[in-house]
Amino acid sequence: MDKLKIRTICQLVDASGQNVAARLAEKEGISRQAASTWLAKAKEAGIISSEGTGRGIRYALVAQDYAWKDYLREGLSEDVVWRELCAPMLRQLPGNVRGIWQHAMTEMINNAVDHSNSEQVKVGMKMNALFTEGFVSDTGEGIFLKIQKALDLYDTREAILELAKGKFTTDPANHSGEGIFFSSKMMDHYEIRSGKLHFDHDSEQPDLLIEHDVDVSGTLVSMRLDNDSARTAKEVFDRFALPEEFSFAKTTVPVRLAQHEGETLVSRSQAKRLTRRFERFQSVILDFSGVDEIGQAFADEVFRVFQNAHPEISMIPFKASASITAMIKRVQNPT
Repeated sequence: MDKLKIRTICQLVDASGQNVAARLAEKEGISRQAASTWLAKAKEAGIISSEGTGRGIRYALVAQDYAWKDYLREGLSEDVVWRELCAPMLRQLPGNVRGIWQHAMTEMINNAVDHSNSEQVKVGMKMNALFTEGFVSDTGEGIFLKIQKALDLYDTREAILELAKGKFTTDPANHSGEGIFFSSKMMDHYEIRSGKLHFDHDSEQPDLLIEHDVDVSGTLVSMRLDNDSARTAKEVFDRFALPEEFSFAKTTVPVRLAQHEGETLVSRSQAKRLTRRFERFQSVILDFSGVDEIGQAFADEVFRVFQNAHPEISMIPFKASASITAMIKRVQNPT
């Protein structure tokens, strides 16, 4: 089968393992019988698997390669793990994709080595015909709890907001605080699970904060990237640098992460949590995706009080609703 057909099949299976033949026939303008033939060939090639029969058949992507290893944390070097476990699996992928994986995996492994105090660090990678996934986990204190303690935050959920801003580390002498920020932006999908909290970043969707009932010890970072991604590490770095500069000067902050479940963004305290450490950037894009409205006090604290105190910072609302835009204008131009 040609690569384009394989990719189409894999994308459909990844979206849903059900009714694949019908969806493939519709997408490609072919008969249901021809679509079934395509799927049979993909299954024969070991690209997909199936279970069930008839209309109840369900397809899944098959792992083409898989590696997982437990390492003793003490004295572990991330470049050794990369060369031993990761690089051999990725050797057939395009150079830009390998470059992103090298950056992200070595950064996440180094974070676990330097910050977790865990006895072991687990590292894994899994590849199918469409995308590759990477995993780094430890059984240490947990990233969100550690950040909460370092910043004396009231709630561990606030730690996720700090990570999303970038430029935060609990060890500034040895780390820049940029590893998680840039790694998450390079990936199609990036997740951190620790305690009962789950940070979910998707390149095409608003960032999510999910709370689970089950408490997970340590930290698990999961990443996913399309095997044929056109993205480059340089492109991501450049997106957050100002023209003629090479420093990390811009950030995009998902405002919804300042809004805990059941809350509306109305208070000055919420606004102060949002703007904490903004002074480290020259440009802040405030992404209001998933936020329906904000209160006057919240808007005033962000767009008048903080902005007046830091006129050198460019504050740019993004994807703000009409009501949010009106509230921002109201506090910026009081009558």
